[in-house]
Amino acid sequence: MEIVNLSVPATNRFASKYLEQSDEILPFFHYRTNDINDDTKRLAELKGRKFPRQMVAGHIEKFMEGLPSSSAVRKSLDKLRAENSVVVIGGQQAGILTGPLYSIHKVISIIKLAEQKERQLGVPVVPVFWIAGEDHDFQEVNHVYVPVNGKADKWTYPERILQKKMVSDIPLNQSLCLEWVENLIGNFGETNHTINLIDFAKKQIEKSTNFVEFFANIIMELFKDFGLLLVDSGDSHFRQLQKEYLAEQILSHEQITSSLLEQQKQIAEKGFALTIDSNERAANLFYYDQGKGDRILLEYDHESRRFVGKSGKVSLSRDQMLELAKEKPEFLSNNVVTRPLMQEWLFPTIAFIAGPGEIAYWAELKLVFEHFKIKLPPIVPRLNITFLDRAVETDINELQLDLEAVLQSGTQKWMEEFLGTIKDIELDGLFSSVKDQLASQYQLIEAKTLEIDKGLLGLLKKNEQYLLKEIGFMQAKLENAVRQRHDIVLNKFARVELALRPDGSPQERIWNLFYYLNQHGLNFISELMILPFEFDGYHKVVKI
Repeated sequence: MEIVNLSVPATNRFASKYLEQSDEILPFFHYRTNDINDDTKRLAELKGRKFPRQMVAGHIEKFMEGLPSSSAVRKSLDKLRAENSVVVIGGQQAGILTGPLYSIHKVISIIKLAEQKERQLGVPVVPVFWIAGEDHDFQEVNHVYVPVNGKADKWTYPERILQKKMVSDIPLNQSLCLEWVENLIGNFGETNHTINLIDFAKKQIEKSTNFVEFFANIIMELFKDFGLLLVDSGDSHFRQLQKEYLAEQILSHEQITSSLLEQQKQIAEKGFALTIDSNERAANLFYYDQGKGDRILLEYDHESRRFVGKSGKVSLSRDQMLELAKEKPEFLSNNVVTRPLMQEWLFPTIAFIAGPGEIAYWAELKLVFEHFKIKLPPIVPRLNITFLDRAVETDINELQLDLEAVLQSGTQKWMEEFLGTIKDIELDGLFSSVKDQLASQYQLIEAKTLEIDKGLLGLLKKNEQYLLKEIGFMQAKLENAVRQRHDIVLNKFARVELALRPDGSPQERIWNLFYYLNQHGLNFISELMILPFEFDGYHKVVKI
């Protein structure tokens, strides 16, 4: 494996400006990205704050008890308890079979940046991955794409979940999951690694009772030797650590919302699109009844002075909310606004690893953080990685494509240019001539029809359209025959597109890690982690 650095702009305009550290967006953050001087300032800020280190470390240790472990994991737990330690943290939903590749890119980013910061700053730095298990959008995590007949085919886990359950509370049907996973891996195509990969997946399924455990078992089996720690935001035991902070959010809910809306106003005035959907009624908390399986977004009704659910199922006074936070915190959970706050109250964060969308929404939270007299952590864009197989690289070279341009927009432009060079101009002319003659003759017939029987005009038009359709059908057949003579070249375009821009999207948003594990074996991750990844804003093409 080797890394090639390319300059590929982020699809998100705000994220692109952030990568440039543009003066336009810097006022929306407290620290510059990956700046050693700002890191030193951040360390000083963290020293002046208190964190529940022992409780958090104890919870994580308990949560990870049944997961694959190593001496590196135990060392990370010891580091987290140390008063001078800090964390590099980031998170994602618990996608089945780890979800799209960007989840893996985020894990790699967290580990690699933690290693870098520990070397630079001379303090213990712990990599922490925050599993968004409290999320209830099962449709976002229940599928994997498989390459089938040159297309990205969506394979959805067959079990339907009708309630708005947190992903942490969705049980895993082990026999159904194993059958589905075996089928899926089989459709990747048989390789020397297929049997081992199916056995690997089977072991993780057998150890897992819900979707978060399945995700966590895979991640830790692959990354346990790098000291990664996991936390699940949907874990009811984790909510016990959050009691006082949930109470703080309840008491300050109006200030949180007004601070958010003011910050959004400032960002909108600069011409940037907003990412957080909010209004003056937002309470920025969910009510969750595990028994009923409903996760209900709360709003604040200013007239009744109560926290209410849109469905009308919930209506709570401020005192009732505070009582829940104190006695039953598992009934409350954060939304996109308050989750970052909770993370920063619990963890001494030296850097938050963010995807393009996350960079934009953290910017909208600056005034919210300032209300609580704390600062946004340094936001470091996660590594953007594309895997380039040797066979696909050969196709790119033979077609004389520009890799940077392919990663941005695919192969369509070059393929259309190639089709233009193989087009039979004479054939085009013949069919154009036939269509023109047909239209001319039918004009004469139409004039005669008007004389004889106007009622037949509709039938005449249908007859003309039928003949044009048949001519078009024959033209397409002949053009296809011309294309088939160049199938070898056209298939190369299709292979490059499918590998690097499937369905017109970046590779990382469609393909899943298990496709590459099937091609290259379970050592794929350890070989990947040897590479010298740098957080320099460049797109990383990993040749494999």
